[in-house]
Amino acid sequence: MRSVHRAALFLLLSFHAVAAFAAIDGALLKPLAGDDADARIDAVGRIALLANADALRLLNALKNDAVLATPAGKLFIVEGDAAFDPQTGNKSALPADSEAITVNNRLRSAVDDALSGLKLLSADPVERRAAAVALQKTATPAQAPLIAAALKKETDPGIKALLELVSATANLQSPDAAVRKTAVIALTGSTNANLKPILQKMLSKNPDGSNVEPDEAVRVEAVHTLQALNGRLARTEFVGNLFYGISLGSVLLLTALGLAITFGLMGIINMAHGELLMIGAYTTYVCQLLFRKFLPGALDAYLIVALPAAFLVAGGIGVILERTVIRWLYGRPLETLLATWGISLMLMQLVRTIFGAQNVEVANPSWMSGGVTMLGTLVLSYNRIVIIFFALFVVAAVWLILNRTRLGLFVRAVMQNRRMADCVGVATDRVDMLTFGLGCGIAGLGGVALSQLGNVGPDLGQSYIVDSFMVVVLGGVGQLAGTVIAAIGLGEVNKFLEPVAGAVLAKIAILVFIIIFIQKRPQGLFAMKGRSAE
Repeated sequence: MRSVHRAALFLLLSFHAVAAFAAIDGALLKPLAGDDADARIDAVGRIALLANADALRLLNALKNDAVLATPAGKLFIVEGDAAFDPQTGNKSALPADSEAITVNNRLRSAVDDALSGLKLLSADPVERRAAAVALQKTATPAQAPLIAAALKKETDPGIKALLELVSATANLQSPDAAVRKTAVIALTGSTNANLKPILQKMLSKNPDGSNVEPDEAVRVEAVHTLQALNGRLARTEFVGNLFYGISLGSVLLLTALGLAITFGLMGIINMAHGELLMIGAYTTYVCQLLFRKFLPGALDAYLIVALPAAFLVAGGIGVILERTVIRWLYGRPLETLLATWGISLMLMQLVRTIFGAQNVEVANPSWMSGGVTMLGTLVLSYNRIVIIFFALFVVAAVWLILNRTRLGLFVRAVMQNRRMADCVGVATDRVDMLTFGLGCGIAGLGGVALSQLGNVGPDLGQSYIVDSFMVVVLGGVGQLAGTVIAAIGLGEVNKFLEPVAGAVLAKIAILVFIIIFIQKRPQGLFAMKGRSAE
């Protein structure tokens, strides 16, 4: 029995001895203590290929200048007051005759490349994907062995496709012409814009007139790959501009929809419309604060509460304004403009007094964070996708209210012939109040959408008031369909003009176009029909 215990104890001690033994061979470590720069860089690459905890420990120590070497070529990692031997796995006191290894810029770059390449071998697929995406821009020939090892181990089809492109990118600078040619052909399907300067350089000439890429076959393939890349990037840019144009148009539609009711149907020039957007955004901010304090576990649901809250708060303020100021100014556009402009200044100052002059942040819920990747590099953000569908929902709701409800019937009756509606018993004053409140409430919903795209501040509405009036006037006063088409159209034109003319000139060009268009067609895209057009 005693002999069995002794055998078990021996096996246990042997297991611990094996476990304590590091995986880094002394032959790999010795060049790091030498003076041969090429040998040191080669050693870093071979150590990285081990892809284990010991290799990561040593490379991080090299990066942090925490590696010592003795005159005999023995390496130690400094860890506090102790020295760790990466060859044996033992800790001891710092050797008296050891000196720090000099890590020059070239060696430090090799270490950084090795550390970034090691992430390709991570157990976390998210980290591997992120590392592959990052290396598409920075892959070097020194990383090619590590990339090849990661490609051999990778099981995820999406990450494997990325690694194939990364491997080709690294091999573009290979001294072997056949390897370079294979790499260029492999990159034919890439959408990485960072490859363009590399391919263009391969097709350029040296100062002495010789070709940078000496092999003609490689140059021919580089031309084909560059043409395919340019075409693919052009298609990606077009789809991106199309999406972001629709996104901008959706924002303009949400900001202008309320104005289409107050200005288009009622004829009120409401210069405080932008501040009602701002109030909707601040209502969203307050809802977020309340959820963080009282319901932190349900924080992602704050936006669902913010939508009706913003509508009611902005609509309530609109009702108060109509009952106290606007009702006395019907038919007097100049006085209405001046009064609502003064109200806008008062609302901005009120918000500054309550929340301060600095912008506040409204965070996206987790289900609106991130985006979906298309065509390789185009990212369609979830918050903009949600806002596009939300804008369509609001348009449908407004159309139903105006065309399928009793309130909508009264609104259309009052706007077409107020006296006749009054004669048949319609409470025109009450309809005016509710109509103005509805327009202001919709502006509040627009503020909720704007809060998901950027910071919220007292001047938020000032950026959209002019654009809102342009959308309503261009679409046709009182025409819901015209407002939708004008908003999406202006958003698309703006996004396609910006890359060519710049943001400022694009705005100026759009404004000039609208002025000329209104001169030729004062009624806008869609003219009103019936008595209201007279």
